[in-house]
Amino acid sequence: MGKFSRYVYNPDTLLYEKKEDSKLIRFLKVAGFAFCVAVVVALNFFIYTQVLGLDLPKTAHLKKKNAEWQAKFEVLNHSLDVAEKILGDIEQRDDDVYRSIFGLEEIPQEVKDAGFGGVNRYSYLDDLGGSAYLKNTVRRLDVMTKRSYLQSTALDEVAMVSHQAGNLISCVPAVSPILPESGKYRISSPFGRRSDPVRKATIAFHDGIDFATFLGNPVYCTGDGVVERVRYQFFGYGNEVIIDHGFGYKTRYAHLNSIDVVKGQALKRGQKIGAVGSTGKSTGPHLHYEVIYKGKPINPSPFMDLTIKPEEYLSMVRTVADE
Repeated sequence: MGKFSRYVYNPDTLLYEKKEDSKLIRFLKVAGFAFCVAVVVALNFFIYTQVLGLDLPKTAHLKKKNAEWQAKFEVLNHSLDVAEKILGDIEQRDDDVYRSIFGLEEIPQEVKDAGFGGVNRYSYLDDLGGSAYLKNTVRRLDVMTKRSYLQSTALDEVAMVSHQAGNLISCVPAVSPILPESGKYRISSPFGRRSDPVRKATIAFHDGIDFATFLGNPVYCTGDGVVERVRYQFFGYGNEVIIDHGFGYKTRYAHLNSIDVVKGQALKRGQKIGAVGSTGKSTGPHLHYEVIYKGKPINPSPFMDLTIKPEEYLSMVRTVADE
């Protein structure tokens, strides 16, 4: 094995004497020194991180940056909380006030929530190393954007209908469908639960009011609207007409003997639409009349004044006929 030479001063001889170390000895010395350094470094790292609880400079820098971003996300989410509350109040007023006044259907919750379930649309954030906090913030922003767009569209619809609000009074079905002349008719079946006129033992809900009167008695439109359906049939309602008045209101006129209107025809309040009959499921001449609001039948009685003088009612009918 090769040797390394070195000179060492000898005080006894006052000479520098040559000493030789083997490579093995030199390697062991270097290795021993490196080991000692490693032990000292490891011991200092342990004391710095575990005993004193301090972070390394790079870790401390990253933690500081993370805290800064966390604070920014908290500020943004607080702003989203405020915006969501404001938007929620607008949506509530739209459903309970604006849309209710003009008879518009509420926007279903499933429509508001559509597009944010099922497939993970934020998986790309996982690929970028995004945290759950980041994904939640991005999701909230997307939901807010869609809700804002839907609400903007809904308010545009309300604004358009509000321009036609002057027509609301003339469109609401607010008069009797027949001439309310004493002795010429009677209410044979009111709105609500009743025994079936054909199957006497059966209790069923009656969706309208039945006006028992003579065959051929004229039937008039109770509010401005457009004919939605004209149907001739042997069963059920028999010959019927359904008129869409807008603002959420529709009316049904059933068991007619004759029909004088066609589908799609625009009508005025007081315009004749047909004559009383006994078609369909009927035990005698009568008019089955319904008021439907937002798809549900409601009691027609509060919408009509059966005490109106016949001459006043006929004046309305003649005025429409002359137009």
